Amino acid sequence: MATGSLLFPIFFLLPIIFLIFNHLRRTSSKGPLPPGPRPWPIIGNLLHMGKKPHIQLAHLAQAHGPLISLKLGTQLIVVGSSPAAATEILKTHDRLLSARYVPHTTPAQRSSRNGSSMVWAAECSGQWKFLRTLCRTELFAAKAIDGQASIREKKVMEMVGHLGAKEGEVIKVGQVVFASVFNMLANVIFSRDFIEMEEREDSGGMKEIVWRMMELGTAINIVDLYPMLDGFDIQGLNKKALKYVEKVHATWEVLVRERRGGKGSKQCDFLDVMLENGFSNDQINTLALELLIAGSDTTASTIEWAMAELIKSPEAMNKAQEELKREIKGNIVKESDLPQLSYLQACVKETLRLHPPAPLLLPHQAPETCTLMNYTIPKDTQVQVNVWAMGRDPVTWKDPLSFTPERFISSDLDYKGNDFEFIPFGAGRRICPGLPMATRQVHLILASLIHCFDWCLPHDMDPTQLDMNEKFGVTLQKENPLLLIPKLRNV
Repeated sequence: MATGSLLFPIFFLLPIIFLIFNHLRRTSSKGPLPPGPRPWPIIGNLLHMGKKPHIQLAHLAQAHGPLISLKLGTQLIVVGSSPAAATEILKTHDRLLSARYVPHTTPAQRSSRNGSSMVWAAECSGQWKFLRTLCRTELFAAKAIDGQASIREKKVMEMVGHLGAKEGEVIKVGQVVFASVFNMLANVIFSRDFIEMEEREDSGGMKEIVWRMMELGTAINIVDLYPMLDGFDIQGLNKKALKYVEKVHATWEVLVRERRGGKGSKQCDFLDVMLENGFSNDQINTLALELLIAGSDTTASTIEWAMAELIKSPEAMNKAQEELKREIKGNIVKESDLPQLSYLQACVKETLRLHPPAPLLLPHQAPETCTLMNYTIPKDTQVQVNVWAMGRDPVTWKDPLSFTPERFISSDLDYKGNDFEFIPFGAGRRICPGLPMATRQVHLILASLIHCFDWCLPHDMDPTQLDMNEKFGVTLQKENPLLLIPKLRNV
């Protein structure tokens, strides 16, 4: 969260500063709020956040406790940063706090209103439950995932072939993986690819459009800080976001029209499922876009972080490659091989502990005043869980900053939402519905990357000097893309 660029437009809002100040006074809580840093008038605690709020919030939790409160503009935020706080939010009070805070960007608001958003549905309504059930049955159930295995394996082999042709060249691992995962999901939903492996960053193609959308999605909207400004697009974020959203929708618009009119052959994909269930074009656009972006971005970032950690830890890389050599016959990894790869699974868990895909999860909201850990949480408070801080807590984890996959070898801890010290995908009603598919994708792609190739850094860089700085967003990205050189292995 960059704060400098946010403060500048505020000076153009002087006529309403007095109204904001009065709003702050009127909405101040009468009960004992969770502790936190003292807010400044008007701007609240914006100056406490910086560009990496997950880190700043972890520091504030160390100073004030596992449940803290802050004011960002007029918006009250409560953040839990311990397993106990997460349990209160996502289990004890899950029924109430499963309400979603919906940002004031036009795409998110539209998605919330048209009844086909799982991500931005404000309440766990009957329609939301229907969507979750439909996706769980048709996309994320074990039978459905097994049926999609050939698609994932085909796309992984295309990725391996592409990288093999680039042997000795410097590549951006994250971009190649992103394209592969996006096409995996696109084939499950629409039975076709949408991203080219060779697509340039400035080509105006699908890959660039999606990245631009994600950048806009991580930008702080002044209206979220001062909701009384709703209706004003002061930063132009809504205009830009809608332009990119419409471009993405246009890529499958003809396909939907043909399939709806009976001109396109039935593919038994998720588009057919949506059409059979009477989805409108707007509803198809909303759900398809959420599935594509949420599924591809989180998976690609996790794999990029895993590769970075393994490059920095040659001993762990050697163990993972030796396990693959021992368990895999030939040079092709199949999904049926994955259950035997216990060390690889531990590497993925350790990556998720250190680099959770969504460091603060997605924001919940209190639809009415409630109590958490003996503190009052006023109505409309935004509630978040800092899973990044929880994964690095020395109270829970021994030597928490080290990449040590062995800690999971003899551990029963899993990321399915039952062990609250380790919830990179969330827990409760709002747990990531695509978790079963995402884990297959991550393990299959990571296994193939390290089984088929040896990797080195450009310019013979010392792996211990690899930059591991983070870029905060809805998903946790590497600040600088991981650049590696592949070399085909003899396996």
